[in-house]
Amino acid sequence: MSDIIKKEEIDISLFRDNPKTVYLFKEYDRLVNEIEQAKALAESDPELKDLSESEIANLEKSKLAIEENIKSIIESEKEEIKDPKEVILEVRAGAGGDEASLFAMSLATMYERYADIKGWSFRRIDESGSEVGGYKEASFEIKGKGVYKALKNETGVHRIQRVPATEKQGRVHTSTASVAVLPIVKAENFEIKDTDIEMEFSRSGGAGGQNVNKVETAVRIIHKPTGLAVRCTSERSQLKNREKAMSILVSKLSELKKEEEAKKLGAERKNQIGTGDRSEKIRTYNILQDRITDHRIKKSWHNIETIFAGDLEPIVEELQRLEAGESEV
Repeated sequence: MSDIIKKEEIDISLFRDNPKTVYLFKEYDRLVNEIEQAKALAESDPELKDLSESEIANLEKSKLAIEENIKSIIESEKEEIKDPKEVILEVRAGAGGDEASLFAMSLATMYERYADIKGWSFRRIDESGSEVGGYKEASFEIKGKGVYKALKNETGVHRIQRVPATEKQGRVHTSTASVAVLPIVKAENFEIKDTDIEMEFSRSGGAGGQNVNKVETAVRIIHKPTGLAVRCTSERSQLKNREKAMSILVSKLSELKKEEEAKKLGAERKNQIGTGDRSEKIRTYNILQDRITDHRIKKSWHNIETIFAGDLEPIVEELQRLEAGESEV
């Protein structure tokens, strides 16, 4: 076995069934077999010993290259788990009625514009609109390098203070919307029993509640043991919506498992989505004072209009900077 494999103490046989490395093992096994044959030939025929040993050396080099390739893929997978390149972002209107739904849509638009600036893909998974054109709740799929690292600290309840357009007395209205950022977890790493899920199918709805599909492509999956429900309408086929919904469910169950493990260790962690109550705020957007304040780090920024237009980088960078120096923001 190569020095690099020994150093990391990696048993590469554990990754024989990994879809990303299985093709490498075909070549690896061939090389191992040829090395054994060459060794046997060197022992049985002294005249061919030098030739066999030269062949063995070349085969070992090729085998080492395969081992290093496998190791590279393994390390890449570890990094992907640490910093996923795909997340589900959910927004949900909280306290404040119609204003809360409009704020939820403003947040979703802000993240979409930020994703566009970063060069990430941004797709709607499902949405439930309000009568005034906002979001009661909505979920989006965002893909790109560094997406989870950048957005994970957006999780929590956001609060906005402003004078609504319909407010004749000029009174400041406070409303909230909650945000959850869920890293996508590979289904093969998290087992869900078929008997634990229930599926419902319906037509995917368009704007204004109109049905844009004449077939039942929308999928809703309920995880019976926890009561968690996930709905996906973004794909045109029922099969793809089922796969996407299952992927989101796996991510939600994975987060729930982390919450339970944290509680066992005595840590106090709130659920990502919270209750949407005004008191559970992580950030306040004060429109009249043109100020955004992140209450976790007690820091404020101005130019709200620019930030709502997608310029989140100053906030993201500050949170990342503090997180790099501390165990928790």
